[in-house]
Amino acid sequence: MNHIILFDLDGTLTDPKEGITKSVQHALQAYGIDEPDLDKLCPFIGPPLSASFKEYYGFSEAQAREAIGYFHDYFTKQGLFENKVYPGITHLLKKCREQGKKVILATSKPQIYAKQILKHFELAEYFDDIQGSSMDGSKIHKEDVIQSALSDNQITDMQEVLMIGDRKHDVLGSGKFGISCVGVLYGYGSREELETCGAKWIVDTVEDLEAFLERI
Repeated sequence: MNHIILFDLDGTLTDPKEGITKSVQHALQAYGIDEPDLDKLCPFIGPPLSASFKEYYGFSEAQAREAIGYFHDYFTKQGLFENKVYPGITHLLKKCREQGKKVILATSKPQIYAKQILKHFELAEYFDDIQGSSMDGSKIHKEDVIQSALSDNQITDMQEVLMIGDRKHDVLGSGKFGISCVGVLYGYGSREELETCGAKWIVDTVEDLEAFLERI
């Protein structure tokens, strides 16, 4: 059981708070919105950007697409690496590979950036595949990314698969395919969020996650 692990990126493997919130801050300034408190922009970590701009600032679909462009202006220049790997993650990924698990990244972050981040932090070697969203908007939701991961890797038995993430999008996206999800609380989702959307298991720390993966 669960020989294939799908990992979320932001809030699960790395803490991207500084880079993402500063990129959002930069994008909002283009619309005359000044948000000095970066903590208020943390809800942007994890979900697709377009959905967050529409939900939290009332942007139209066209405005959201435009705002993503402003976001990337900052993100590609410096926000990409204003990021840090959670302590213990490298060791956890190494153990997954030693145990013979197939390890796949499934993130809503654009695939091109996800690959750069994993390479920068020397994590790419632990992954069999890296799946992310597309820059053209054709693949932005978590379920779209998971679908690509499943099809590209010819995965058909969902009992073999486990999703690990910190937000409701990870739980709901994997649930569409009958994949169980472990919610992690060291990221950006609350216990209430993860329980409400149906996470099968919830762990508090990276150490707890490692212990959980050893048991299954």
